[in-house]
Amino acid sequence: MENEFLKRTSLITYSAENYQKNNYNTISDIILSNKTNTIEWLNTYGNKYTEIFKSIVSNNNLDDFLLKLFMNEEHSNKVILLDDLVFVSTRVLITESESLDSEQMLFIVSSSYLWSIQEKEGDYFDWIRERLEGNKGIVRTKKTDYLLFLILESIVDNYQETYLKNAALSADKLNSTEVKPTPEFTSLVEKRKQELFNFKKATLSLRDTIIKLEKIEINNFDIKYFSELKEQTNNLVSSIDFELQELESKINLIFSIQGHRLNEVMKTLTILSVIFIPLTFLAGIYGMNFTNIPELNWKYGYFILLAVMVLVTFGAVWYFKRKKWF
Repeated sequence: MENEFLKRTSLITYSAENYQKNNYNTISDIILSNKTNTIEWLNTYGNKYTEIFKSIVSNNNLDDFLLKLFMNEEHSNKVILLDDLVFVSTRVLITESESLDSEQMLFIVSSSYLWSIQEKEGDYFDWIRERLEGNKGIVRTKKTDYLLFLILESIVDNYQETYLKNAALSADKLNSTEVKPTPEFTSLVEKRKQELFNFKKATLSLRDTIIKLEKIEINNFDIKYFSELKEQTNNLVSSIDFELQELESKINLIFSIQGHRLNEVMKTLTILSVIFIPLTFLAGIYGMNFTNIPELNWKYGYFILLAVMVLVTFGAVWYFKRKKWF
C-alpha cells in the first residue's frame, strides 16, 4: 500500500527563481511546513490511503482534527479553518465520462504548501504544471492561495468548455424548428435535461465551496481571487437555467402538438359519427322485422330511402362546412 501511495504521489516545489519536481521514496520524506521560502504542491491520486494520511498528519504535527476528517470516506462540501491551514472538500464532475461521473477532491492549504488529494487519476491541471515549469505568467511569484485559485478556475473552465460543446451538439439535435412529438425526440430532450441537472448540481457545489473560501481569514491567504470564480460559476448556472427553460418549452410544445393531433383525430371521428348516426338510424328502422311497415310495400321504397340517406349525408356535410368544422 505504501509503495502504491508513493507512486501516485508527486511534489512540485517552486519559487520565483526555482522549480523542481520530485517523487518520494518513503513516507517520512513528506514534509509539510510553513518555514520554507518555497511553495510546495503535493498531489496524490487516490483517497483510500487513510492510514498513510494519518501518518503524514502526525509526522508533520498538523492539526489533529485532520485525523478525524480523513476517517470519513465521503465528505460533503466543506471549508474548515484549522490552526494554520484550511481543509477544503468538494465533489467534481468528470466531464470525459459519458455518464458524467464525479470524484471527490480534498485540499489541505497553508501559506507555504498545498496538498491536493484526488479520488481518481487524471485531472485538468496540466496547464498549471506547464506554467510552473516554464515560469509563465505570475504563478511562481504567488503563494498557495493563487495556486488554489488556478486549480478551481481550471475546474470551472472545464465545466464551461464542456457545457458549451454539449450545448452546441444539443442545439443541432434539438432544433426548435424541428420539434417532433416522437419518443426518440422526447428521449433526447430528457437526456439533455439530465445532463444539465448534473452540470448544475456540480456547479452549485463548486460555487458553495468558493463562497465559503471567500470568508476564510488566515495569514498569507488572499481571498480576492475567489470573487471572480464566484461570478464565473454564477454565469454558468444562469446559462444552464436558461437552457433548462428552453427544454421545458420544447416539452410543452411536444405536448401541445400531441394534444392538437389528438383533437384533430377526435374531430374527424366525431364528424364521421354524426354523418353515419342518422343513416344507421334509418337502416335500423327499416331493418326491423315487423309486417305492418307501409314503406316496405312501396315499389320505389328502396330508392327513396337511398335518396333520403344521400340528402341527409350532404346536408350534414354542408352544415359542417358552413360552421368551418373541417
